[in-house]
Amino acid sequence: MLRAIIAQMPEESVIYFGDQGHIPYGPRPMEQIRNFSEAITNFLLEQNAKIIVVACNTASAAALKYLREKFPDVPFVGMEPAVKPAAEHTQTGKVGVLATPATFQGALYASVVERFASGVELLQNTCSGLVQQIEQGNLEGEETHRILEDALLPMLEKNIDTVVLGCTHYPFVIPLIQEIVGQHVRVIDPAPAVAKQVGHVLEARGLKRESKARGDVKLYTSGDSEELKSLLPILLGEGGEVEKVEWLDDSSIDRSQRL
Repeated sequence: MLRAIIAQMPEESVIYFGDQGHIPYGPRPMEQIRNFSEAITNFLLEQNAKIIVVACNTASAAALKYLREKFPDVPFVGMEPAVKPAAEHTQTGKVGVLATPATFQGALYASVVERFASGVELLQNTCSGLVQQIEQGNLEGEETHRILEDALLPMLEKNIDTVVLGCTHYPFVIPLIQEIVGQHVRVIDPAPAVAKQVGHVLEARGLKRESKARGDVKLYTSGDSEELKSLLPILLGEGGEVEKVEWLDDSSIDRSQRL
């Protein structure tokens, strides 16, 4: 998601909070994810963020509605699995969806399926362990390959012609997914469309930056800052500095180092 936003709106300054200390979100309780999301939102707003992008399908499923109610004056853009375009373009009527358990269990996913996937068979898989492999920079190793084959080969046997990526980590392994499913299967990455929506919201609210100069990118992580920094060229295509932040509990982040 960060790559897509920078690519489409290089003039905008971006504050990225990667909650590597708590991933994967997928198996966690919804209430805990809402607590994380509210604390991260407060962290970003304290740094004058003008829009919040919930760049995680699991967090969007668990917390997006709650955040909009909690912060009514703040524009939010969330993620949802791209079931609509998949349902519109499938020729076989069979679509594979890769996402976390929390995404599949959330009301947001159920709503998308109900509205847009009538008459389409959705074959779902949670790809257990894939997020951790991607976080380690293991984008094409043996274990990553095994996880994806276990998910995708049964879907191919049922004649899917489209794969929806319902987790913002998964686009990093699109080349491997495409290798497994073949060029006749369409792989949908929702990030460019979501980045476009961010631009629309900024423009509608008169918040777009007019400068042609490239904006700053500030990176924070609750995990290992040096580890994330070393992965940036792989995951983002460029390097950068990463600042470490600490959680005090599920609902609060230590801000003392920035006071």
